Amino acid sequence: MTTTTSPRTPARRRSGPRQLRAEKGTVPFSIVNYLIFALLAFICGYPFYYLIVNSISSNEMSALGQIRFLPQGMHLSNYAQVFDLQGLPRAAVVSVARTVIGTVATVLASAYLGFMFTQDRLWKRQFWYRAVIITMYFNAGLIPIFIIIKSLGLTNSFWVYILPMVVQPFNIILVKTFVESMPHELQEAAEMDGASILQTFFRVYLPNMTPILATIAIFSAVAQWNSFQDTLIYITDQSLYTLQFLLYMYINQADSLAQAAQQAGGNLGTIAGAATSQTATSIRTTVAVVVVLPILFIYPLFQRYFVKGIMLGAVKG
Repeated sequence: MTTTTSPRTPARRRSGPRQLRAEKGTVPFSIVNYLIFALLAFICGYPFYYLIVNSISSNEMSALGQIRFLPQGMHLSNYAQVFDLQGLPRAAVVSVARTVIGTVATVLASAYLGFMFTQDRLWKRQFWYRAVIITMYFNAGLIPIFIIIKSLGLTNSFWVYILPMVVQPFNIILVKTFVESMPHELQEAAEMDGASILQTFFRVYLPNMTPILATIAIFSAVAQWNSFQDTLIYITDQSLYTLQFLLYMYINQADSLAQAAQQAGGNLGTIAGAATSQTATSIRTTVAVVVVLPILFIYPLFQRYFVKGIMLGAVKG
C-alpha cells in the first residue's frame, strides 16, 4: 500500500496572515502620505486659483479682499479691458518669439556641446569642459556683463534675449551624462558605415535624446518666459518689451491704470458700474493670469519625459 504525501504549502501562503497584517499596517502610512501631498498640492495650486477667481469676480469685492474661495459677481470684462492695454499684444509676440527661438537654440546647443564633450578625440576636451562648467560658480558681475553686451551691440536688440542664454552649463552636464549612459557601440557602428561626427550626432544620438532634451526644453522655456530683468537692464525700446516686464510695470502702476480704464469710456468698452470698474487689484490679478497661464501648458506637454530625463541625465552608470 502506497502512501501519498501532500505537497508542501508554499511559503507565501503560510505567511499570508503576516503579509495581511503588514498590508494593514501600511494603510495609515498611505493615508498620511496622501494627506501631506494633498496639502502640498493645495499650497502650490491655491495662489493660481486665487488669481483666477479674483480676476473674474466683482472688482469691488475683490479690492476689499472679500474673495477667498468662490467667485462672486462673475464677469469677464477685466480680460476684455486688460487686452486693450497699450503694448500688451506686441509684448505677447515678443515673449512667444523669445521663448520659442531661445528654447530651440538652447536645446540644440546643449545637445551638441554635451555630445562633443564625450568625444575623447576633441582637442583639450577636459580644459574646454571645465572652462564652461566654471561659469556656473563664477561670473564677472552685472556691470562688466552690461559693458560686454553693449560693446557687442546687443542693447535694444531682440537677440539680447537669445544669445546670452544659449549655453547653459547645467544643461550641458545633463546631456553629457545622458550620452555617456548610451551604448558606445552606436557611434562605432555609425563610423564603420562611414558617418562623420556630425552625421553621427544628428542621425544617431539626437533622435535618442528625447527625454533629456524635453527636460531641458522645460527649463529653458520657463526661464525665457519668466525673465524680465534682461528687459529692465538692456532694453529701452518699448517695442521689445516682454509680457513679464509689462506685468512688472502694470503692478507698479496699477492704481493709475485702473483710473485710466474707468475714464477711457469707449476705448475700453462701457464700464458697467462699480462691480466691473477696474481697480488696482483687478489690474494686478488679471494681468498676472494672462502672463502665467500660457507657460502652465508647457509642462503637461513634456511631463512624461521630465522624470526620466532628470534621472538619466543625473545618474551615470
